[in-house]
Amino acid sequence: MTRYLLRRAAILLGSLFLAAVALFVLLRLLPGDPANALLPVGATPEQIEAARRELGTNEPLLTQFLTWLGDLFSGDLGTSLISKLPVAPEIAARLPVTVPLTLAAFVLAVAVAVPVGTLAAVRADRWYGVVLNAVAQFGIAVPAFWVGLLLVTVFALKLQVLPAGGFPPDGWADFPAAAESLVLPVVTVALVMSASLIRYVRASVLEVKGADYLRTARSLGSSPARALWRHGLRNAAVPVIAVLAMELATTFLGAVVVESVFALPGLGGLLVKAIGEHDFPVIQGVMLVSTAAVLVVGFLGDVSQRLVDPRLLHRSAS
Repeated sequence: MTRYLLRRAAILLGSLFLAAVALFVLLRLLPGDPANALLPVGATPEQIEAARRELGTNEPLLTQFLTWLGDLFSGDLGTSLISKLPVAPEIAARLPVTVPLTLAAFVLAVAVAVPVGTLAAVRADRWYGVVLNAVAQFGIAVPAFWVGLLLVTVFALKLQVLPAGGFPPDGWADFPAAAESLVLPVVTVALVMSASLIRYVRASVLEVKGADYLRTARSLGSSPARALWRHGLRNAAVPVIAVLAMELATTFLGAVVVESVFALPGLGGLLVKAIGEHDFPVIQGVMLVSTAAVLVVGFLGDVSQRLVDPRLLHRSAS
């Protein structure tokens, strides 16, 4: 296990480096000069050149990258061109909104998808099993922003039991208001995520449902439910874990849509604002943090798969 963790950690670090290179290069291939964000309309060539020297964009691309990489190792993600504030603290200030939103939605989606997907597989030949499968299939096609708008219309505008958006100025210091403001966003993300998870759980349980070891357990006197619980669900969980890691990463990245719908001051709102203002360092910082989060979640998903199914660990060792 130690050898696998070291090898997988090395792959993670290599992936982070390649992601940083790709992000750095791709952002600089986009049209427009970040120096324009510092200048008014109609700036002279001399002013543009002075702004480029201030930002360092007049240096060769390799020099710019090495400088940026050195700053990253010291925890410096740059300085916002608009607010003149360091990017790292600005991102850190938004994480208390995005991270609880993502994790709460993930937990709720798993809590819904696992029993519903298992029931849809065990009762696949019954009418309600077919209905659950059809509802999940329909839910995959529904966009998150549409679900959010529908929930706002019903619970905020008509029933007026939950806020339509926003976040309390005191943040989590005002816990009841903060938690209440995240209810609709969390339910929005969880509904969209659980639809695809139900399909994956159903397919995985159907695969192990007809396995030889389950038939053997039933021939030895175990009921179908007991045999599935003791011998089937762990095997069914192996492919689902990889999907869970992917869904968690997708939810983190998809927060930009949900946070925009509910006007939440998270990473999504920061990214949208930075794109509108052409705030190059903020865009780069948010994208780097999001990419790193996706890679780390994938790493944790791979390790979890090995812990659940030791056969994968022995296979990778051999």
